[in-house]
Amino acid sequence: MKTMIYSLALAAFMSLGSCNDNDDPILTQKDWDGTATYFASTDEQFTTYYKPYVGYAGDPMPFYDPIEQNFKILYLQEFRPNQEATYHPIWGVSTKNVDSYQSLGEVISTGNASEADAAIGTGSTIYNDSEKLYYTFYTGHTANQEVVMMATSSDFKTWTKSKIFYLQGNDYGYSVKDFRDPFVFKGDDGIYHMIVSTMQGTKGVLAEFVSSDLKSWEHKGVFMSMMWDRFYECPDVFKMGDWWYLVYSEKHVAIRKVQYFKGRTLDELKACTVNDAGKWPDDHEGLLDSRAFYAGKTASDGINRYIWGWCPTREGNNNTAVGAEPNEPQWAGNLVAHRIIQHEDGSLSLGSIQGIDNKFTTVSSLKVMAKSENGVSENGVSENAGKYVLTGNSFVLFNRLNVANKISFTVKATDKTDKFGFSFARGTDSKKYYSIIVNPEDNGNKKKLNFEEQGEEGMGFVAGIDGYLFNTPADNEYHVTVYTDNSVCVVYINDNVAYTNRIYGTQKNCWSINSYEGTIEVSNIEVSYY
Repeated sequence: MKTMIYSLALAAFMSLGSCNDNDDPILTQKDWDGTATYFASTDEQFTTYYKPYVGYAGDPMPFYDPIEQNFKILYLQEFRPNQEATYHPIWGVSTKNVDSYQSLGEVISTGNASEADAAIGTGSTIYNDSEKLYYTFYTGHTANQEVVMMATSSDFKTWTKSKIFYLQGNDYGYSVKDFRDPFVFKGDDGIYHMIVSTMQGTKGVLAEFVSSDLKSWEHKGVFMSMMWDRFYECPDVFKMGDWWYLVYSEKHVAIRKVQYFKGRTLDELKACTVNDAGKWPDDHEGLLDSRAFYAGKTASDGINRYIWGWCPTREGNNNTAVGAEPNEPQWAGNLVAHRIIQHEDGSLSLGSIQGIDNKFTTVSSLKVMAKSENGVSENGVSENAGKYVLTGNSFVLFNRLNVANKISFTVKATDKTDKFGFSFARGTDSKKYYSIIVNPEDNGNKKKLNFEEQGEEGMGFVAGIDGYLFNTPADNEYHVTVYTDNSVCVVYINDNVAYTNRIYGTQKNCWSINSYEGTIEVSNIEVSYY
């Protein structure tokens, strides 16, 4: 017996020296931070970017509840596999500070297979104070048609579907099969407006209806046409300061991203697409994030406005299966939220959320596990407070991350054409790993975040998941903050850039900061967790 115990103990001790696909994590975690080889980590419970315990979240419908003074985010529940004919019931969560979520369970069920809402599509919720009643307008979907339907509740718990409310596209000259995603808002005129994504002939449009009581709706024609052959899903109209905005998700397979338009008035907003005008709100076509953030819609508590979208899962946990042609990404995933930042010219960008930031209270020790033979110099008072100068093709590999992490650092580039980035799921033995690269464009005057599978077996640039163009900072300084929760990764740069991606293997593995061309100084590196 003693011999057997000794043999088991020796085997456990010897296994601490590496973290490969066959290692037992219970054995390796004793020497967890002293190793740097790749560990095949798997997603655990998500605690920042919500995923239901069963299934996934799709097409969020955020709403600020003025009665309970919290955000309620309804979403379409994706089960995988769904029932054949009846799928995507509306489920929900609530949150006060967007730092954690409480499940509301199923809010509105699907109909039976013979009813118009056998399957459900996205919609919106609004509160009518005069009636003390919540209204949710949603899409009823079958193989033959899409219609707008309605449910009401006095307590946001028990919902009653209207038996008489039913908007059908062909009654107003619109498509039978594409008539969905109703969004209701109150205009400066004091009445309710509903916009619906649909087709008028071969042209994508947003149809408009108006109402004084949320019950009877009058058709007002086309609110806004869609440019070219585009289709704007999940529309959201809101006023922020002196500007009106339309946020939408572009369905076109080549784009599949969240974008926006702006106008000083609703009429000016509508004119952004007249005759395919393309009056973009900024110099990167109103793009707000990457392809890994979709169906984004907003809600405000009167102080901050946030936007929620879903980050898709990847088939086979394949980091390169990002949804570029010919394949679409898997539908639904985790809820990701950003804070909307309004700039002086009315343009928008997405930034970090204070509630999320406040979660990361424990600072992790920072250790250099490996670095390139050339091109790295360190200048710091201690191992945990170093400045690194990286030149040419060089890197510094740091110790393992936790499951949920906040990573922040500052990069000072020498020239506008310098190229740098950072990598996840990277071990000293990795033949491929995954990098987000700040890539110079337009002779360095612009930058764009690219995604690459690097290493000797990596495919290089991964098409379809790159970010949008942004101006190179005048001082060549980049303040980078990255939040990770298992495989979900959200990047912010200088309150001007947001980039969401899903990178399997991020948690419990090492990460690096890299130079590719030029010279950069990296400082203020901090990793924290909760």
